[in-house]
Amino acid sequence: MAKKQQQAAVDTRHYDVIVAPHITEKSSLLAEQNAVVFKVAKDASKPEIKAAVEALFGRKVASVNTIVSKGKSKRWKGQPYQRSDSKKAIVTLAEGQDPIDITEGVRG
Repeated sequence: MAKKQQQAAVDTRHYDVIVAPHITEKSSLLAEQNAVVFKVAKDASKPEIKAAVEALFGRKVASVNTIVSKGKSKRWKGQPYQRSDSKKAIVTLAEGQDPIDITEGVRG
C-alpha cells in the first residue's frame, strides 16, 4: 500500500511541476525542431521536469533547458511593485517521437 501512495504522490507532483504551456511565436518556431516550451514551478529541477513530461504526455525527452525570468519593477498609480519571477522549460523530444499537441490535454 505504501508503494501505491508513493506512486500517487509522484503523479500529483507531475501536475505541480508543469504549470502551463508557454504559447508564443518563438515557441511555435521551436516546435519545428521537436521542442515544446512550458511554464514550470520555480523549484522544479531538470530531472523533475523530464519525468513529468514523460509521465503526462507519454513522450521520450532528449533534453531540458530552463530559463528563469526575473520579475520587472513596475509602477501602478505611482506606487512601485514587483512582478513575480517565472521559470520556463524548453523540452526537446527524442528523435522519432511524435510532437506534443498542447491543445489536446494530458493523459489521464
